[in-house]
Amino acid sequence: MSLTDLSSVLWRSRELLELLLFKLEEEQLILAAGRNRWLGHATREVEVVLDQMRQTEIARAAYSQGAAVELGLDPEASLGELADAAPAPWSDLLRQHRKAFLTLTAEISGMAGANRELLTAGQRAARDTMLVFEGNVETYGRQGQTVAGGARRPSLVDEAI
Repeated sequence: MSLTDLSSVLWRSRELLELLLFKLEEEQLILAAGRNRWLGHATREVEVVLDQMRQTEIARAAYSQGAAVELGLDPEASLGELADAAPAPWSDLLRQHRKAFLTLTAEISGMAGANRELLTAGQRAARDTMLVFEGNVETYGRQGQTVAGGARRPSLVDEAI
């Protein structure tokens, strides 16, 4: 195993991280547009990319351990430690990979969090809508606690609309 093999698998990992970010952004656009019909497809695509990442991670771990041993490091050495011990130009390339991984990971975390918030808001809106139909609307009391809404009030419906 060599640094060439490690670099190849790191490139593949970066490609998959970028693809995951793209798929999460697609999912976010679907959520924001309220096009829930396609949400299942988008979620499956994210899961496919995650599965590919798991498989690539196994190869990355093996190549990383091999490169660490070749460089006289502990087999569990980090990418930063590998970059510090590797000769030029490998050291620069490994540092670039590490920087890209940190950036992509931060972007993915942010996008996943935003998607989670959109999903939660959508679920909450659907729940509130269903409660209106059931007549069990929940509101907030004086102390901020959730309380059941009062009895149904008569309402006017403009049939001209």
